[in-house]
This record gives sequence, structure tokens and C-alpha cells, in this order.
Amino acid sequence: MRLPPAILGNTEEVLREVLRFTSPADVTLSRYFKDHPRFGGRERGVIAEAVYAVLRNKSFFTDYAGAGNMPSMRKLALLGLSETVGIDALGGLSEDETQFLTRIQEVDRKLLPPQMRANLPTWLYEKLVAQFGEAEALELAEVLNTPAPLDLRVNSIKANRDEVIAELAKAPIAAEPMPYAPLGLRVLKKPALQNLPLFKEGAIEVQDEGSQVLAQLLGARRGEMVVDFCAGAGGKTLALGATMRNTGRLYAFDVSEKRLSKLKPRLARSGLSNVHPVLIAHERDAKIKRLAGKIDRVLVDAPCSGLGTLRRNPDVKWRQRPEAVGEMQEKQAAILDGAARLVKNGGRLVYATCSLLNEENDFIVEQFLASHPDFELVPASAVLAEQKIPLEMDKYLKMLPHKHQTDGFFAAVLERKAKAKPAPATSAASADAAEDDAGEEA
Repeated sequence: MRLPPAILGNTEEVLREVLRFTSPADVTLSRYFKDHPRFGGRERGVIAEAVYAVLRNKSFFTDYAGAGNMPSMRKLALLGLSETVGIDALGGLSEDETQFLTRIQEVDRKLLPPQMRANLPTWLYEKLVAQFGEAEALELAEVLNTPAPLDLRVNSIKANRDEVIAELAKAPIAAEPMPYAPLGLRVLKKPALQNLPLFKEGAIEVQDEGSQVLAQLLGARRGEMVVDFCAGAGGKTLALGATMRNTGRLYAFDVSEKRLSKLKPRLARSGLSNVHPVLIAHERDAKIKRLAGKIDRVLVDAPCSGLGTLRRNPDVKWRQRPEAVGEMQEKQAAILDGAARLVKNGGRLVYATCSLLNEENDFIVEQFLASHPDFELVPASAVLAEQKIPLEMDKYLKMLPHKHQTDGFFAAVLERKAKAKPAPATSAASADAAEDDAGEEA
């Protein structure tokens, strides 16, 4: 089926906005579709996928879009659309345009220079080669330049995995169990889920398998006091709340009221009553100070470069700056230090990012351990075995798109030594008093 010729013009128009990199690509696309409500779901999907195809293949496409008389932005839009739907689906092309696209399709990309094949900015390509070696860096880049799958987490408070698979099949939506996340499902296509009763009733949530494994590492138990320190929109918060079987007290801290507001409808669907969103000003907020030494488990999914999510957010590699990684390190160290104050003796602290770079991961943890002798590293291999997750890891969790078919995730499990001076005991039984200490909920 051929696309209307107008789709090319619209793709070119929104692409021009996206490539200014003044805001995230998904935000720009969302705003554009809001301003152009006549588009149906199919048209929106085609335009969005074409834009993402350009972002994934920008080095290669830009090199070829520069030659000839045709405007380069139109060439990029043509390349994105042909990559997404194929040349035959594009209507109203001139002979020159058809010949241009045919010529590009005949290029053997395996013969291109390594960095162009990787479709990465120079600074990032060089960092990944230094960290992984050229062969593995290219293997990683190849997978990063493909669309991410759609992963779901089954809310164990409301359903089990087999029930959800059977219910999805009626839609009909094919889904299969994931190898690592015990409540994870991978949907084989990308259907609209928002109108499904399973979604509306909170039986499923969209969550990458790596993110689900990360929540499992915390090992949250019934009746405990737990903090999700950088909760954001709450994907991991909801997973933790279900793991705790809706008991105990789970604080969702974040500095952004906007992000926490996105948690509220998800929380309402989930059926969880043990989650307490709390807006904080910074990692030294008085609400945190009052809970110092009282929390059983703390998850720190720290702000980072986001380079592990390039399959979902390919614009990040072009918007991110190398100097910003250094600035991020200071913030990560400060947040980890602030969160550590919450952990009781014998309690667990998990530091995590969705970055691929050692300087945001291993380096931050090693720096923390050097300055916090009251904490020790628990090998990820031991925690994964404890959680019965069949993943081979060493001291850290390092999930990689080309090895595990997940987003890129890093995590380190830290525990406060039990022999340290005991802090005042607080349990979930004294939850009301603790809530007063933590301040008003967001």
C-alpha cells in the first residue's frame, strides 16, 4: 500500500525540527502531532519511525545526503521513509529520487569506515572502542541502531504471567516469557496497549527487561522500609511495591514534581497502597535527613547520560555532550552519598544507571567505596543466584543490548556493614511516624 505523497513533506518538516536537537525527539514529535491532529495512527507511526531511522543512521545518511542537487533535508526524509517502509511504498517520487534511493540501497554498509558503520559521534565511538575494543564496539553499535522491543512486566498483585499471555492472545497479541525477568513478557510486535483491559486494570506495565532485573537486585521483602531514591515516573517503584506484596512502606523520592505526577495514574492502576511519592529539593533535603539510618533498602537509579537507551532514544547520542558526562559524575557521586545516609546497618544500597560508560558506573562505585568504609560490595553474581535469575555476571550487573537484548544497564549492590554503630531502629510498623518525618507526600 502506497503512502500519500504528503507524508514525505510532513516527515521533512518535523525532521528539520528534530535535527535542531533543542528538545528530545519524542517531545518534538508529540508536539508536532498535536499541532497536526488530522494524522491517523498509521501516519503518525510511519513519520515517527522514519525520523528515528534518520537518527539511528545519521552518519551514513548525512554523508550521502550531501551530494547532488536535491535539498539535503528532503533526502534525509526519503532515506528515513525508505528504511522504514521501503521504496515501493513511497508515492509521487521523481525519477531522480527513485534512482537516489535505489543507489543507497545497493551500498554494502559492511564496507564503510568503522565509525560511519557505527553511526556514533566521534567522542562516543572512541570511548566505546577504548572500553570494549573495536570489534565489540561495532557489534554493540549495530544493535543500538535497531529499534527496541516492547517489554511488559506482569503486576503480580493482579495477575500471573500465564494468565496475561492467554489474555493477550485473545487480542490477538503474541507475547513470550523473558529469560531473565520472572514477571517479564516480550511482545512480538508493537500493538497499542492503552485500550486493553489488562493495561487499564493495571495487570501489565511497559518496562524493559533490564529495568525489571534491576528492581529484583534490591531484594525488597514484605514489611520493609524501602526508598526508590530517583523514582522518576515510577516504573521500578511499581515493580518494588509488587515485590513487597503491597506491605511495608515504599518511598518514591524525586526532585521533579512533573515526573512524580506521571507516577500517580500508574499507581492508581497498580492497586498498590504501600507507595508514598515524596517531592524533595535535593539529595540533602530535610525529608531525607529525618529517615537517616532507618531504611532497609535503597535503590539509586541515578541521572546519567542515558546512552544505554539508544535503541529507544537514538537522538541522545547526538544531543549528549562529552563534557556533560564529567558534570554528571559529580551529581552521581553526590546523590549516592546522600542516599547512603538512609541505609540502616546491614541494609542494602543499589547504585544503577542506564549508561554504557565505565566513568558513570564502575568509577563512581569504586570512588564511593574508597570514601565509605562502612559499606562493602556484594557481588552481583551472588545476588542474582539468590534471586534465581539465570545471568552470568561478576561483581557488577552489566546488561548490554548486544548480549542480553535489553537496554544497557549497570548496577552495583552495596551493603552497610552490620558491625557499624547501630542507628535508631524504625520498622514498617511505625510507618505513620516515619511518614510524618519524611514530610508531606508529593
